Amino acid sequence: MSITIKDIAKAAGVSHTTVSRALRGSPAISDETTARIRQLARDMGYTPSAVAQSLLSRQTQTIGVVITTIADPFTVQIVGGVEEVAQAAGYSVFLSTSHNNPEQELVVVETFHRRRVDAIIVISSRVGSVYSSRLDQIQVPIVLVNNQEEGDYLHSVAVDDISAAQLAIEHLISLGHRRIGYIGTATRPKSNRRRLDGYQAAFRQAGIPFDPVLIRSPEADSDIERGQAGLGHLKAAKATAVFCYNDLTAIGLLMACRQHNVAVPYELSIVGFDDIEPALYVTPPLTTIRQPRTKLGQLATKMVLDLLNEREVQDQILDCELVVRKSTAQLPNSAQ
Repeated sequence: MSITIKDIAKAAGVSHTTVSRALRGSPAISDETTARIRQLARDMGYTPSAVAQSLLSRQTQTIGVVITTIADPFTVQIVGGVEEVAQAAGYSVFLSTSHNNPEQELVVVETFHRRRVDAIIVISSRVGSVYSSRLDQIQVPIVLVNNQEEGDYLHSVAVDDISAAQLAIEHLISLGHRRIGYIGTATRPKSNRRRLDGYQAAFRQAGIPFDPVLIRSPEADSDIERGQAGLGHLKAAKATAVFCYNDLTAIGLLMACRQHNVAVPYELSIVGFDDIEPALYVTPPLTTIRQPRTKLGQLATKMVLDLLNEREVQDQILDCELVVRKSTAQLPNSAQ
């Protein structure tokens, strides 16, 4: 049976109120009595009740994190960054999935609220603007990571999708490519639009007209299938290079190229986005845009802790970097 405060009080010969105060470090109890009771509690194997402590403090020392799916390798490092900062501050992290479904995302947030988490972090939110109008009901801080919803919302940490996409296209242009495709997605509308904006901006800045025929967002059940579905269109449009919405899309395209004997990078150069771990191990290793995923999680959690301590916070936008590997190469017969 678990040891209770009453058990400790009986063994110490004091009231349970005295034990409770001593364990909380109340100045009303002498240092000598506090030390004796705490030692006795350790010797007896007493474990404080988190529920009881939360009732007293009105905090549970927990943070709820909503992710799209546990199968998405993109979220692993973000959650790692969240846990690193949260655990150092004495908080536990609860995970739940939205499966890219706005209704499910709201259900998860409401469940976290009923479970009395102190704060909520939502990765790739599909309903971000809703939270500003529901804050009075939710009454816990909410921070969004790479929010996918247009309009007004609460606090956020995100990457600069536009400048990151420009890096990708500038790299391909520097290799002599002009027929550069873009395989996008309809499931992450905000970041997809911003990456497409960066794609187009790079062409404008280089003084090169781009062909809208090269832009495609195939319908598919997954990012990998979307990449696989994009190859036929790219070949028909005579693309020599392609920028993919994310690494999983690029990996799907690599798989299709292998199946149809399209040599990468000599017939088609490919750039991804995210720099997930598999990008390093595919053949050829994938040139990609690296998101600072651990830092995204760290900053989101620091923002949450600042909000809990009623400190002023500002939205954060982080830069990405280009990682050049073997899936891109100089266009044959072009000057660098």
